[in-house]
Amino acid sequence: MIHSPCNLPRNPSTTLSPEPYLFPPINTPLFTVPKLKPPTPVAAPIATTVTTSFQMKILFRRGLEEASKFLPPGPNLVTPLGSKGEQSNNTLGDDSYGLKLKGRRNHQRQEIQIREDEEDDDDDEQGRSNKQSALSFVDESDLSDAFDRVLLNVETVCTEHTSGAVKIEEPDGGKGRSKKQGRKKETVDLRNLLMMCAQSVYANDNRTANEYLKQIRQHSSPFGDASQRLAHYFANGLEARLVGDGTGAQGMHSFFNSNRITAAEFLKAYQVFLSASPFKKFTYFFANKMIMKAAAKAEIVHVIDFGILHGFQWPILIKFLSNREGGPPNLRITGIEFPQPGFRPTERIEETGRRLANYCKRYNVPFEYNVIASRNWETIQVEDFKIERNELVVVNSLMRFENLLDETFDMNSPRNALLHLIRKINPDIFTQSIVNGSYNSPFFATRFREALFHYSAIYDMFDTVIPRENQWRLMIEREILARESMNVIACEGSERIERPETYKQWQVRNTRAGFKQLPLNGELMTKFKTKLKEWYHKDFILDEDNNWMLQGWKGRILYASTCWVPA
Repeated sequence: MIHSPCNLPRNPSTTLSPEPYLFPPINTPLFTVPKLKPPTPVAAPIATTVTTSFQMKILFRRGLEEASKFLPPGPNLVTPLGSKGEQSNNTLGDDSYGLKLKGRRNHQRQEIQIREDEEDDDDDEQGRSNKQSALSFVDESDLSDAFDRVLLNVETVCTEHTSGAVKIEEPDGGKGRSKKQGRKKETVDLRNLLMMCAQSVYANDNRTANEYLKQIRQHSSPFGDASQRLAHYFANGLEARLVGDGTGAQGMHSFFNSNRITAAEFLKAYQVFLSASPFKKFTYFFANKMIMKAAAKAEIVHVIDFGILHGFQWPILIKFLSNREGGPPNLRITGIEFPQPGFRPTERIEETGRRLANYCKRYNVPFEYNVIASRNWETIQVEDFKIERNELVVVNSLMRFENLLDETFDMNSPRNALLHLIRKINPDIFTQSIVNGSYNSPFFATRFREALFHYSAIYDMFDTVIPRENQWRLMIEREILARESMNVIACEGSERIERPETYKQWQVRNTRAGFKQLPLNGELMTKFKTKLKEWYHKDFILDEDNNWMLQGWKGRILYASTCWVPA
């Protein structure tokens, strides 16, 4: 039996680091408040600064968040952003993305202010939630324009922001910052400190692990360079594993279950990500073009999307279908997603359906939408999809199969079970995009090392193409990347749901399940390579291998896409 450290009681020899988390755990048992043990006398002086008042603030914030789960959430597409409602999320102005390079100063003061604002925001959370419905109603048209700008103009989104996000040259050529970073790296090797700390955690040497954590905290920051940010969030994961504070990490780390980020907030960060990297854009176009080719003469197109979330992939497909020769087909979409915590488990998926229905109405595409909310996708029955005989069936998964359990936890692999379910559906085309990662080992030290290499590439990419002060970059790192790494590091067993595999491993799985690959579209790949050189940084890579489209950064493959048909 595999024991999850996420559920272990606090180790008596463990002391809390004074660095608070940027986000509290959000899926602890209802109204159960963990007890915070005061520092022991043998702890270093830096650990004794955890005061009773700080502990009370942490306890109050956790209790307030648990109590708020009993309140029915209002529509959360539009929520005031920033501290005390100073900045609204209702519109997307030209300068709202913060892509212009600003002076990097007063990071420490900024970090303290952000923490104070977050505490004030938590106190006002209930009051704001009661106003969300009115905000959503009043600014629905503005929000619709925002979605159009991002989702229907994906081909030109890069050229809109090349001056700030894609062209990365510093005013001084980057020389000043490089020298400064070089001096820091000569002083402290954060990657080596993280590795030694992980080894101590793996060996249950808590005292040595805490000493390493203190050194890492002194030289890391969520507002620093790539290595400092990576070290900060990985240290959070190591500390959570030490104190056994990863309880309920499945809900805590999952962005799609987070009530702290609305669809509109994510949309702003999403446009910054689109303008800075080709990963999502090329993935969307690859899948949609392959679907369009398969549906050239179909009268009914039924898309079964495993992990639909906000459905950002489909507006551009709707636009393509509306311009199809001979007229658009009837479009059916079955959106499958994990249920949302609370009294409305399908609220967010239904919201996605309403938004897609508006796009279909605008472009005169007949539309039908069905919702399936399930935590175990492999247990869904074929009958639940309501497949008709005369329709072209498309199965799609965009980087979500890594959230399924595998053989390391269950001998009857849910991944293989889901692939066999898809084979029973007998789709006309199966489009698959995956996170190409090796950090799925059941052994913690190996998993930590591979995760460190993978996320180092991502943080380095962000630091190269997006200014450090960009608030949407900070949000992506804090709410998405940090939660993922927390789950990888702090959790075991069924609570560890970040389990990526390489594209070669997925090729073996799919082939055994009864699928064969379709060849890549040579014309489309040539277009991608041309656009990559025109729009993006030279360190992005686009390659092909065994009919997989590979994307990465500085030689490391991060994402892969391909298409399958029943063998």
